[in-house]
Parts: sequence; structure tokens; C-alpha cells
Amino acid sequence: MSEKFEKLKNNILAMVERRGNVTANQLIDEFGFSRAYILRAVTDLIKDREIFKYGSTRRARYVSRNYLAQHSNSEIFLRRFKNKGLEEHVVYDELRNTFPDFKKLTEQVRSILFYAFSEMLNNAIDHSQSDFINVLVHRMDGYLEFTVEDSGIGVFRNVKDTKGLASEIEAVQDILKGKTTTMPRLHSGEGIFFTSKVADYFVLDSYGYRLTIDNEADDVFLNTAVESLAGTRVTFRISLNTVKHLSDVFADFTNQAPGSDYGFDKTEIRVELYALGGIHVSRSQARRVLSGLEKFHVIVMDYDNVPTVGQAFADEVYRVFLKRYPDKIITNENMNEGVAFMVNRAIKEAEKEHR
Repeated sequence: MSEKFEKLKNNILAMVERRGNVTANQLIDEFGFSRAYILRAVTDLIKDREIFKYGSTRRARYVSRNYLAQHSNSEIFLRRFKNKGLEEHVVYDELRNTFPDFKKLTEQVRSILFYAFSEMLNNAIDHSQSDFINVLVHRMDGYLEFTVEDSGIGVFRNVKDTKGLASEIEAVQDILKGKTTTMPRLHSGEGIFFTSKVADYFVLDSYGYRLTIDNEADDVFLNTAVESLAGTRVTFRISLNTVKHLSDVFADFTNQAPGSDYGFDKTEIRVELYALGGIHVSRSQARRVLSGLEKFHVIVMDYDNVPTVGQAFADEVYRVFLKRYPDKIITNENMNEGVAFMVNRAIKEAEKEHR
């Protein structure tokens, strides 16, 4: 590292220790470097455990050891656990017993927190192969947020390698469908899916890729991260005043018909995530979208921000796939006029075969 970079790290550390907690914008204003350069230095300091991060993306704050010592029994729960014989319910009990405001949480927030926290910590324990796992829970601006971070093999890389996919992007696509797991005998693959649905804001960071699910804005983003994390960081945020109920989220994706087994049988597909520029033309693109969907009974195709689809794409989805799996139901959302024309055309062609 250059002398300039080491000097910047020392200056950042001194500023954090002086103020207790700072934001990235404050660091940029103070030292005049780009956000990317500042975050490189901050990332090094976090890895060396000189400073600590709480919060996510541009809401994040960087805090000193002294700040944590003064606030760990009020608004922040921060622990580092050795991943050997670690059990998520034991960690949750420690959180419940040492986070003073826990009893003030509503029943909705407590049930959501228990489910999401347990699922994400269990994933890190079972899948990451990391020696240590860092856990942070805190209140901020009317929200409760937690992060679970490891230094293991990475969630996207793990799914890619285990399932023989071509890229981390394909791994993200599979994860968003649900029922994707690298340990089918131990896990159903539902944890990330339902945790991301019940969150107000959910982020998966791993080795340069960042998946952001903003349910308040009803949007999903996949991009490269400024700070490339070695391992996986899960960030989960829920409003302290949420009116969500965990049972409602499960019910939205569960078959509740009489005589059913109440299984997880519905999924949502954000079609825009399957092609650069939102252009979906080929059968191969359609097959990538459809991969694994035979596990579900109801498939919701969300065409938000998709400008057009091709005849081959639509034919593969609405004729070929449904001919192979006639018991499946595909519904469509957010289609513009052009997409609706191609989809309806494919549906009409499929109907001709049944006459």
C-alpha cells in the first residue's frame, strides 16, 4: 500500500475515535477523496477490526471500540462468534436477553426478527465454511436492522459451483426463485426467499456482487459493490412500526386450497434480471428464466422495466413449458403494450394446439 493510503487510514481511524461514529459522506468531506477510495480504506480498517460498521449502503456508520463499549447495552448488539458448534437459537437468546429494547418490540417485529435472524445465521453456520461469524443488531431512524457477516466461500459462488451454473449472476437468479439450496438434505432453500419477502430492505453482499431487495420501493437491484466483501454479508431491515405479519407473507406463497399440503408452491420472477437492457428474445433466455420453476405450481412473471420480449422467448414460456407441465399456472404483471402483445400471441398459439 502507498504511503498516502496508509496515512488516509490513520486519519480515518483518528477521526472515528475522536467523534465516536461517522458516515462515509463525513469522511469524504473531511479528506476530499472519492467515495471508492475512502471505502477501500474503511474496508481495510474493518477487516483489521480497528473500526466497526453498522447500517447498510449510504446509511452506514463507522464506529470506534469506545463507542461500542458505551452503547452495546442500549442501541447496538455486536458479537463475534466462533463457528464451531454454534447454534442460532443460542445466539438469539443472547440477543433477546442483552438487547434492552427487545421487550418494547411489537409482536409482529419480534416474530419477523426471530424468523429472519435465525434463518440467516443458520445459513452462515451451515454453508459459509467460515471460522468466525459477526453479528450486529441495532436500532436506527425508526428501523431495526441486523447484519450477519462471514468470511467464507460466498453465497453466490457457493450456489454457482454446487449447481454448475455459468456465473454468480445466474446464482442470484436461482436464489430469487426460492427452493435453492446447496444442502438439500438439510435445507429447503426457502430461508433467503421468505426473509427477503418479509424485510423492508434486504441486501446480500458477496465477493463484489450486491443483491438489493427494496420492498418499500418494490424494486430489486443487482450490481457490483464498491467494497468487495470476502465472504457474505446479509443485511435485513424492518420498520419498528411495521404492520406486516410473518404468517401473511407465508400465506402469499403457500397453497391453501382444500386438500393441499400447505406447501411453498408459488414464486415471483423479476424478468428484467435475466437479460442486460431488459431485452428478452431467445429461447435460451427463456429456458434460463424457467430453470427450476417446475418445482412450483403458481409462477408470477413480473415484466416491470422489460421493454420487449421476442416470439421465441414467449413461445418457450407460454407454449413449450406449459405443454410440458400442464398443471402449472403462469400469471403476468406489469406488462407494457408490446410485451402484452407477444405474450398474448404465444398464449393464443398454445390454445390452438388444444382445439
